[in-house]
Amino acid sequence: MRLLTPRSAGPSRLPVRPPSPFRRRTARAALAALAAVLVGPTPTAAAAPESTAATADGFASVNALGQNGTTGGAGGPVVTATTTAQFLDYISRPGPLTVQASGTITLPAGSTDGMHPVASDKTIVGLGGSARITGGGLHIGLPASDSVTSPPANAVHNIIIRNLRFDGASDDLINIQMFSHHIWIDHNDFSNGDDGAVDIKRGSDYVTVSWNRFHDHDKTLLLGHDDDNAAQDRGRLRVTYHHNYFDASDQRNPRIRFGDPAHVYNNHYRDNSYGVASTMDAGVVLEGNYFFSVNNPARVDFSGDLGRLVARANILVDCNHAIENRGSVTEPRTYYAYTLHQAAEVPTVVPAGAGAGKI
Repeated sequence: MRLLTPRSAGPSRLPVRPPSPFRRRTARAALAALAAVLVGPTPTAAAAPESTAATADGFASVNALGQNGTTGGAGGPVVTATTTAQFLDYISRPGPLTVQASGTITLPAGSTDGMHPVASDKTIVGLGGSARITGGGLHIGLPASDSVTSPPANAVHNIIIRNLRFDGASDDLINIQMFSHHIWIDHNDFSNGDDGAVDIKRGSDYVTVSWNRFHDHDKTLLLGHDDDNAAQDRGRLRVTYHHNYFDASDQRNPRIRFGDPAHVYNNHYRDNSYGVASTMDAGVVLEGNYFFSVNNPARVDFSGDLGRLVARANILVDCNHAIENRGSVTEPRTYYAYTLHQAAEVPTVVPAGAGAGKI
């Protein structure tokens, strides 16, 4: 693999720059309508809404681990959840399914501390701009086990979560663990969770977190379980973070252990205590980001062993410290192609496009 060597990334002061006619019902259609009234709605193979038509990019697009990109519920039925019971039923069903969330879905805490499992091959997408998940969070992955150190055959995989507002969870808003792979978290709004907003750990891999807004939250993005979890995490945790708006989210934007490479590009940072921390020999490529009023934009000397970080083409404005560079990192283009915005465009492009209601 081609390796990058660090470039200088000190502070810079660049300028910011009518329905179709109805056909006559047949006797068959009339019978189907009557059946729906008698037994209630069941999933139908309706066309997916436009909001599910976009294609995952970054690490979620890579052909690996028997999964060619991230397609979620494509090819399966489309259902709409308006109640908590419907939502929890649909997201846990086997097989491909697109779950459209409508209105506010309140998740109970119960015995799960508010974390509710999502099965493989699911697209979960909010309808409109106000669909909301509150009170609990989504759990993607098998139960935690230190004894499992390689991807199991039944690892949870192929999940898309888009266009939702998450808040008020009693634990994480989204937790991804135990070798889950090919996950795309895109165009959501995250705030006021009790722990992480989107935590990715325990060997999870091939994930993209894109075009989300994080605000009113403390520990935003954790990548890597803890300093002693190399057996599961080393050589995995390949995650792309791009075009996210870290809108005064305090820390862990993200905080990375072991992941190599983690690709952090074209994100807008505003008023954070720190942006990126690379530790425990993690390898981070940090490029084309815009940091405004961030105490520590990016660090490798944080806690635990030092990480590696290559920074290029970032802009720092009113930041207290420079970006810390160290070592070499695997080139993300080894895995996928991507196109950068200029860092000076980020303060305009990202807030205008990030978050729920913007797809």
